[in-house]
Amino acid sequence: MSDEKYLLKVEHLKQYFPIKEGFRTVPLKAVDDISFAIKPGETLGLVGESGCGKTTVGRTLLRLYQPTAGRIEFDGDVLFDSEKKIDVNMHPYRKQMQMVFQDPYSSLDPRMTVEDIIGEPLDVHKLYSSKGERRDKILSLMETVGLNAEHAMRYAHEFSGGQRQRIGIARALAVDPKFIVCDEPVSALDVSIQAQVVNMFEELQEKLGVAYLFIAHDLLVVHHISDRIAVMYLGHIMEIADADDLNNNPVHPYTLSLLSAVPIPDPETARKSQRIILEGDVPSPLKMPSGCPFRTRCRYATEQCAKEMPPLTDRGNDHFVACWNK
Repeated sequence: MSDEKYLLKVEHLKQYFPIKEGFRTVPLKAVDDISFAIKPGETLGLVGESGCGKTTVGRTLLRLYQPTAGRIEFDGDVLFDSEKKIDVNMHPYRKQMQMVFQDPYSSLDPRMTVEDIIGEPLDVHKLYSSKGERRDKILSLMETVGLNAEHAMRYAHEFSGGQRQRIGIARALAVDPKFIVCDEPVSALDVSIQAQVVNMFEELQEKLGVAYLFIAHDLLVVHHISDRIAVMYLGHIMEIADADDLNNNPVHPYTLSLLSAVPIPDPETARKSQRIILEGDVPSPLKMPSGCPFRTRCRYATEQCAKEMPPLTDRGNDHFVACWNK
């Protein structure tokens, strides 16, 4: 990585959860030694199938989970470093780092009005001097995300999924953050609403200069919104590159398979395109294969793949791939 100014730098991050198996405790390696960086105002898309550790990455960055090992640096400050035993109090950084949760139905308190939900971060960080200023800020945030002022006194259950997600986004924006983890923010929404919410994220980024870690399953959505994309499999990053470069020149066998599964709107092109079906099942994170975790489903796997995990190497043009044979 070049010495350009990064807003967020993550190095060798690990997140293991202790799981009891009979009388012994074994580590579930949800995130296993990943590194990446995000510039101010940039969107890094994080894709991969269910259970690969995407959400865990987002939650660990915001320290909703205590990291097992690694280093997290934000805006020049080290928030966590397992080697140097640095572990800072996150409260001052909560203003700058926020999260939009996946499920708009369970992430909003049903007993609070919209005004109180959006106003809660303002209360916690004391970001107003009078009740009037608080109210003005809330109404301004509601307008920013496309909600009407008369919605302020209603409760979350009175809204559709898309509107609820907008409330969650307004709550995240209330403290004027520099970085937002968007944890599959459109996966629980109808397709027609997804486009509106994704476009809103883009408009907010242009207007506010906020950086995103955009976690999603849908490669089309991720390609549309991201500057760069990281592909994750069983706690490891397999490939990371510029969004267009990854889409046009995928290298890792897993990325090739993911991209082959993306629906193509043109029937002629769809008929000519070949779907790459992966053999076998995803291994359990409790019983990970040795070496590269993808080798049990990879047609190019060799003996070397079983011996050690390939490092992320630059294949030119900042296109990093973790594979011995591609």
